[in-house]
Amino acid sequence: MNKSFVVDSAYNNMRLDRYLRNKLGQIPQSLIEKNIRNGKIKLNRKKTKSSIKIRSNDKIELFNFKFKENINQIKKKFKPNNIIIKQNEDLIIDNNDNFLVLNKSSGISVQGGTKSKKNLIDIFSKSKIFEGTKPFSVHRLDKDTSGVFIIAKNRETAQLLTSLFRLRKVHKTYIAICHGEVEKNSGEWNDYLIRYDNGKKIIEKAKTIFKVLDKNNNASLIEMNPITGRKHQLRKQLFNIGHSIYGDKKYKSFDNIKGINKNLMLHSYQIRFMIQKKRYTYKALLPDYFKSLIKNKRLNFSDSK
Repeated sequence: MNKSFVVDSAYNNMRLDRYLRNKLGQIPQSLIEKNIRNGKIKLNRKKTKSSIKIRSNDKIELFNFKFKENINQIKKKFKPNNIIIKQNEDLIIDNNDNFLVLNKSSGISVQGGTKSKKNLIDIFSKSKIFEGTKPFSVHRLDKDTSGVFIIAKNRETAQLLTSLFRLRKVHKTYIAICHGEVEKNSGEWNDYLIRYDNGKKIIEKAKTIFKVLDKNNNASLIEMNPITGRKHQLRKQLFNIGHSIYGDKKYKSFDNIKGINKNLMLHSYQIRFMIQKKRYTYKALLPDYFKSLIKNKRLNFSDSK
């Protein structure tokens, strides 16, 4: 197959591999990588890599790219789980003509990846909620993080919400339970976080405003408002001050105590934004396992809408 795409603004700053999956279907990451190496996928007529961030008006060309057989193989393996769909429909916070707001469960990926066979975008693309349209992802939420997540129902809304997130006009509040007693009751974290992209070291500035809601010798319940949106930002920043989040297997200051729930205790509690002078505020109630650990650690929190 020979095909070309011109990137529109809705996909600005998206990874190339995610863009291709969005356009071509849930094709394997390995197939994308192979075709890039063989020069069958080019960006602006040049060889590229799967992780590169694309921009508006970029031209992506595919040469002799065969993917139908692979897609059919995946379709046989991937059968949307009606139970998962029903569970998530039960956790709907708002469903209007332009977007869907969910209280996302921990353990479900937002979009497909190399290790994700089930993800919200694929699940809801086959749901009656998106009949006659399709879901657009407009922001990120880690697989193991629960809470407020927004899916756009049309391209125009996707462009608008993506811009609001990029311009930091969406105000996000997270709740976490972390190990130990956080010293300061409130303040800011300003860090330079390190990540690696295909072996290349990248340093990014990260800023978060925080407030301790309750604490004792064993644990702290903390509210965080990230100003920047770096990958794993809150998890890294809490790890950096020696108070990693309970259940975090990647960034951990302490070994998890035996008998404690293994879920990541990080929850996207509230999102606020404004569209055409109308304010939107969405809260996602804490999961039961989160409430159980709050009680177990003798912490206090009023979880109400």
